[in-house]
Amino acid sequence: MAINDKTLEDKLTKVRHQLHQHPELSNQEHQTTLFLNSYLETLGYHIVTPQKLLTGVIAEIGPSESNVIIGLRSDIDALPIAEKTGLNYASVNEGIMHACGHDFHMASLLGAAELLADQANKLTGRVRLIFQPAEEIHVGAQAVAEAGGIKNLNAIIGFHNKPDLKVNEIGILSGGLMAAVDQFKVTFRGQGTHAAMPQLGNDPIVALTSTVNTLQTVVSRKTDPQSPVVVSVTHIDGGSTWNVLPDVAWFEGTVRSFDLASRQLAREQFYQIVNGQAATFGLAVDISWIEGPNVVNNDSELTPIVIEETKQHAKLLTPKPSNAGEDFSYFSQKVPSVFAFIGSAGTTDWHHDDLIIDDRGLLPAARWYFYTANRLLAHFSGTTTNDR
Repeated sequence: MAINDKTLEDKLTKVRHQLHQHPELSNQEHQTTLFLNSYLETLGYHIVTPQKLLTGVIAEIGPSESNVIIGLRSDIDALPIAEKTGLNYASVNEGIMHACGHDFHMASLLGAAELLADQANKLTGRVRLIFQPAEEIHVGAQAVAEAGGIKNLNAIIGFHNKPDLKVNEIGILSGGLMAAVDQFKVTFRGQGTHAAMPQLGNDPIVALTSTVNTLQTVVSRKTDPQSPVVVSVTHIDGGSTWNVLPDVAWFEGTVRSFDLASRQLAREQFYQIVNGQAATFGLAVDISWIEGPNVVNNDSELTPIVIEETKQHAKLLTPKPSNAGEDFSYFSQKVPSVFAFIGSAGTTDWHHDDLIIDDRGLLPAARWYFYTANRLLAHFSGTTTNDR
């Protein structure tokens, strides 16, 4: 029996509000996991979460004998942000908020779960729902993959809500959609002294400020303008009072890029500049470099198929790639994948303490999961679909 749109929209709104009110940090999503498990079991899903995963849920529906499996992914964790929306369903967990809209993602995938369960006897293959933990700290996708969560998938799809897109607007493009993420920390070690007698020490702060300024030449003079790179210093620390030069000063930040060559070049130039500055000022230096998620790269064969299906149900846009990172990229390195931006008509952007997103975006997102899953099942099983 077909599910009424208004009934489903109202249900998903209540679900999202409940999830929004009870956010949990990365790898601590225990109550969220229990809620998702219960919801999916009620719909008749087979829970196949590997024991290695302490949080998160993986569930399947469809003919068990089929070798065609399409993955649908949502992240589930929240951020260490104190909510200031004033909503009547605002977070009750102090200092924690779904400020990136992962509650929106979960509710949308549960909506797709409802639609798939309603059409279970028509599915031409299996659909695997992956509710992934720990996206915000960029370890969850790898944990899911290493536990066997994406084993035997023909394809996997996912999306991120986009507050600057309107409800029912969906952005998809082939190739890089979200940036590769690298994190750095640089520590200069000199010799502290009285601020009035700098010649008696070796000032790390002068070296730090010179280095921060010089690093901007990585983008302006060393990388290809056609391949965007961002180098941002976000945190600086050194000293503790006004009249003493410190022994140590440090800074940290991030590099974002969209292709492997630019990523490698940015790192090489970064090390060259930092080590050169340390030598110039006669300081010791420590560099910590952490490679985060790779580029979210949409598959060239599957993306046109997903685009064609999306055009049947929503307003399709060609989005501007985002410098934000997403560990969905780990899946896209292992399995053909497509990632989209779906409009949530937010009041501000991701990671803001006053972000409010529009519940009316839930149903289009749920239907995008549903229709795309069916289209890809048909593609890989050689059948057709009329579920429009």
